[in-house]
Amino acid sequence: MAKATTVKEALAKWEEKSGEKASEATAIKLYGQIPPIEKMDASLSTLTNCEKLSLSTNCIEKITNLNGLKNLKILSLGRNNIKALTGLEAVGETLEELWISYNIIEKLKGIHSMKKLKVLYISNNLVKDWGEFVRLADLPCLADLVFVGNPLEEKCTAEGTWMDEASKRLPKLKKLDGTPVIKQEVEEEGES
Repeated sequence: MAKATTVKEALAKWEEKSGEKASEATAIKLYGQIPPIEKMDASLSTLTNCEKLSLSTNCIEKITNLNGLKNLKILSLGRNNIKALTGLEAVGETLEELWISYNIIEKLKGIHSMKKLKVLYISNNLVKDWGEFVRLADLPCLADLVFVGNPLEEKCTAEGTWMDEASKRLPKLKKLDGTPVIKQEVEEEGES
């Protein structure tokens, strides 16, 4: 099998194609590399101006080396082999959108550090219990969540309870799985 593409090689290719310097660029696309990227290596730390980084459709297993990305707002890691959200702490103060669908994430440990996260696309992963889902309640700005295709959502949708149960646990959510969350004004019990 072909040797994996390193981030350094992918950046060099991207610079050549785009005519931009990676260290100065605000948006960098390294998705779908052939052969795929397997590691988020230290060369990512040179991307100090990067606001949107796309590393989707590769074979990345771990989120690492984000410490230099002081301006990162959107991180796209969909269609990789990521198992955990650890490693995001480094961009916890700036990241607003995390696109991480189609991975193998079961646990949401580490998500609490995302203080500015507004959008989380985490569909088609392996989250199966409410104990993990409620960790999302720690995100003060989360407004748009796509969670479809996780075992938890599939089970509750089959039971017809998904929208109610999920929005009850995340009361600040404005959009769930692409559907606006309509808040029912709940009457206090005992009132006529």
